[in-house]
Parts: sequence; C-alpha cells; structure tokens
Amino acid sequence: MPKQRLVFIGTYTEPIRFGTGKVLAGKGKGIYVYRLDVSSDSMEQCSLAEGVPNPSYLAFHPSRRFLYAVNELKEFEGAPTGAVSAFSVDPGSGTLRSLNRKPTHGTDPCHLTVHQTGRYVLVANFMSGSVCVLPIREDSSLGDATDVIQHRGSSADPVRQSGPHAHAVTLDDTGRYAFVPDLGIDKVMVYTFDANRGKLEPNDEPWVEVTAGAGPRKLVMHPGGGYAYLINELDSTMTAFRYDGDRGVLREIQTLSTLPEDFKGASTCAEAQISPRGSSFTARIADTTAS
Repeated sequence: MPKQRLVFIGTYTEPIRFGTGKVLAGKGKGIYVYRLDVSSDSMEQCSLAEGVPNPSYLAFHPSRRFLYAVNELKEFEGAPTGAVSAFSVDPGSGTLRSLNRKPTHGTDPCHLTVHQTGRYVLVANFMSGSVCVLPIREDSSLGDATDVIQHRGSSADPVRQSGPHAHAVTLDDTGRYAFVPDLGIDKVMVYTFDANRGKLEPNDEPWVEVTAGAGPRKLVMHPGGGYAYLINELDSTMTAFRYDGDRGVLREIQTLSTLPEDFKGASTCAEAQISPRGSSFTARIADTTAS
C-alpha cells in the first residue's frame, strides 16, 4: 500500500437551497486536493481548482487520469439546469486542468457515476427528478447528452415528496443495469443501459418500491454479487436486497433502523459505503437532532 495518497474534496461554493427548504451559504472555493500520509494520518493541501461552481460530488474515470464533478445548480448558462465539469488529473501533484462543462438538463445534479467502459457519465438531477447520460469523448471531455429520463410521481411526505427527486445512480458490476433511488417517489428505478448508444430503457421490472415515506437515497452493490443495500434518508433505515444480476431484479430481505432503539428526535441519512470485502458498512447520518 502506498504511504501517500491524493484526496479530492468537493464543496459548495455558493448558496444553495436544499429540498428541506434550508439554504446553505456555500463557503468553499472549488475542488480541494490534499496529500494524505497514511503512516502519520496527516494531510496537507497541495492544490485547489477554483472557479468550479458547487462541485458537490466527484467521480473518477476508470483510468484515474480524469475527474468529473457535478455542478449542483438550478441555473446554468441561462437555462434551468445544472452541469457536470470534466478535468484531467496530474498524477503527481493532483492538479486539475479543466476540460469542459456540459448541462445535465435537470436542476441540482447531486450524484454521478462513470460507466465501467469509461465512455459515459450518468447523473442524477435531484430537484427536477431526472437522470442524464453524458458521453465521454476521446479526449475525455464531455459531449452533449445522449439521454434524459424524467421521473414522475410523489409520495407520503407533502414537503419532501411532492415530486420526484432522483438522488443517485448505481451501476451493477456488468454495467448493464442502472439503479436510481428516487427520494420523492419512494422507488428505486431500474434501467437497462445500452453502452453502444448511451441510452437508458426501463427494465422488465422497472422499479422496486420501499416503505412510504422512507425516501431512498443511495444504493450500493455487494462486491461479491448477489446483494444490494439501500440507505433511506427520511426514515433513517437501511434495506437489504437479494440481487438477480441476470435480470436486474431486486428482492427485499429486510429493513433495519440506523438509529439506537432509544433515539428520540429528528434524523436523516445521507450516504452508505460497503467495505471492499463486503464485510462491513459505513452509514453517514446527514442531520440528527436528539431530544
């Protein structure tokens, strides 16, 4: 294991209104790059990519030579949309060089993933509740969208779930199936992905529903295959599924709370990560107020 690693940190650089109605001031300056010394657990900033608006989520190209960042915005170039920025990465210093920026055809893009082929970026537009596919050109800059899918519907919470809110895009290990948890409609939408055309199509079983008011946010696949795990933001639970990789089908096994039994107050969940060996989880609580 190398003793030093580069750490890339996205930020909010300008005010943004979340689905909760809260406004975050946004005091970041762009994408920060730190050098982590794993032997001493110390970090030192080595570069900063300024002038990148609200780069709240980052994803690497499979080559690790290029980085893509959502620009979590409600307006870009005078249109009601956010964007994605593409960068080349200097492997020594971590310095980012801007390649280009493309609209996502939906507002407040909050998550993106790069297809295993390195040919597409798939983006979840939170506020508008849509999914966008952006092709990656030969020089690793972004092309115009090859597909945009708009979700429809609502669910139990009249404030948080009055409309669709696509929250993430997860690909299975084959890259054939894409899963999009939608907080606003309490469904994980399931798509087949055509990597030749950059197109999404509803799977034969086009979604899996969760408990009304759960607010699905992020799905992670077990590295050994056969299972998937969903963090639910609004009711602070995690749902386990069996996964049929041949058909792209999820079947619920159980749902457990992420909170202690004696917890009283308000809580929302934000992120789930599974260890490389698939033996443990990390769940991040976005906001908790105990009483």
